[in-house]
Amino acid sequence: MATQAPNPATLPLLYNDLQPLNSGQHGKLKLKRLITVPGLSQTHAVPVTVEEFTHAQRSFPIIFSAGDEPVPLALMGLNEGVNTYIDADGKPIGEAAYMPAYLRRYPFILARLKPDSDELSLCFDPTSGAFDEEEGEPLFDGDQPTELTKNILAFCEQFETAGLRTQAFMTDLKTSGLLMEGEVSIQPDGVEQPFLYRGFRMIDEAKLRELRGDELRKMNQSGMLPLIYAHLMSLALIRDVFFRQAEQGKGPLGAAGAKQVPADAEA
Repeated sequence: MATQAPNPATLPLLYNDLQPLNSGQHGKLKLKRLITVPGLSQTHAVPVTVEEFTHAQRSFPIIFSAGDEPVPLALMGLNEGVNTYIDADGKPIGEAAYMPAYLRRYPFILARLKPDSDELSLCFDPTSGAFDEEEGEPLFDGDQPTELTKNILAFCEQFETAGLRTQAFMTDLKTSGLLMEGEVSIQPDGVEQPFLYRGFRMIDEAKLRELRGDELRKMNQSGMLPLIYAHLMSLALIRDVFFRQAEQGKGPLGAAGAKQVPADAEA
């Protein structure tokens, strides 16, 4: 989850542009509080850090991305371009769910201005619609950052620190050999064929049960085991996301008239 340099070809998810924030160019800039995240309604998964697992698993399934460098994701829809929690206007659908820190820091981010440097600078997305010179809270008082800007910087620094912990967790998880290719089968009541979802990774529960006692103890002491169980518990919500899609008319055509049955009912 390391932030990339502000290169248009490698912009982070949901960011359309990045500019370093400085008093010389942006001394009159103000931040409007009530904003939405452009493109979020067409985003089906958002990165989460390990520090968020406990809160996020109550609202979303937590899965791991495919590929050589998997990252944990909050799953908001089962298909590309589908978000069952955010509408086209960027407003929550139904009861407000947990908002991942990745979204709460938007439109700001810490980024490396020089690829060969470890120094991070506070940047922002000027296309977000969150900035104005007339309306909002000032980001600078003369040439000095306001308390608002200092708090934004502190939050972004905390996110980067959480990102490093998440990278360490993912390294340990890959080393453990517990990650497997994910597959979920959902067969709604009255539908002949189940719907299969793949393209992600998850913990192999069979391998987890086979771990030696000393390995489990080490995972528990490092804080890794609770995170694994938070992920596993959250997977039950995949079924809920499926039916949210169906109810919103965003799901597979065959599931349009399907109704959710209790989780312990026979599929």
